[in-house]
Amino acid sequence: MSSNPVFEAITSRHSVRAFLAKPVARGDIEQLLDVARRAPSGTNTQPWKVYVLQGVARDSLCDKVCAAHDAVRAQPELAGQYQEAYDYYPTQWVSPYIDRRRENGWGLYGLLGIGKGDKDKMHAQHQRNYRFFDAPVGLMFTVDQVMGRGSLVDYGMFIQNIMVAARALGLDTCPQAAWNGFASIILPHIGAAQGEMLVCGMALGYADPAHVVNGFLTPREPVAAFTHWLE
Repeated sequence: MSSNPVFEAITSRHSVRAFLAKPVARGDIEQLLDVARRAPSGTNTQPWKVYVLQGVARDSLCDKVCAAHDAVRAQPELAGQYQEAYDYYPTQWVSPYIDRRRENGWGLYGLLGIGKGDKDKMHAQHQRNYRFFDAPVGLMFTVDQVMGRGSLVDYGMFIQNIMVAARALGLDTCPQAAWNGFASIILPHIGAAQGEMLVCGMALGYADPAHVVNGFLTPREPVAAFTHWLE
């Protein structure tokens, strides 16, 4: 593959799970969103709405969701209070998707020294999501519930634009569906209007190059595995 700044931005993007405390300038965040808004959307509906959390707003949300996460672990019956608004994952896993999911999970846990069945360490690592992996900026994305499924396709392109543009500024990201189950806490906290649905969250900041977790890079299937040529 030839050297190309666009290609490099795309291929260097990966989910970062440890960030430095270094702040991100507001101007850089605004620039990312300004670039991302050029994402295509059906009939130009532009269904995205973004909430940027920093400082006290970020920290207090993290505290609320971590407390709820701990409570669910202590009392599993509380999980019914925290439901996702849409199915991000299938209700029944099949191959090859379940195989890739397992490879991803155990690859990450193995790197972090978390053994199978070590529920305390698993819980702690999962809760790192709810601290935005220490990133100084947290993003929450919502969509109006009146919109159809196609708006989630549009949203994916918008979010990808943010992540790729972040690489151009030396920033890193981690898109996070882990927040979705706690929408009942998040939406009031961010001041979302009635009818808004949480799409996902995202950590944004400068990757910690010294942390072992950032050496975890997930594999991708070769082009030949998913492409069908018709002539």
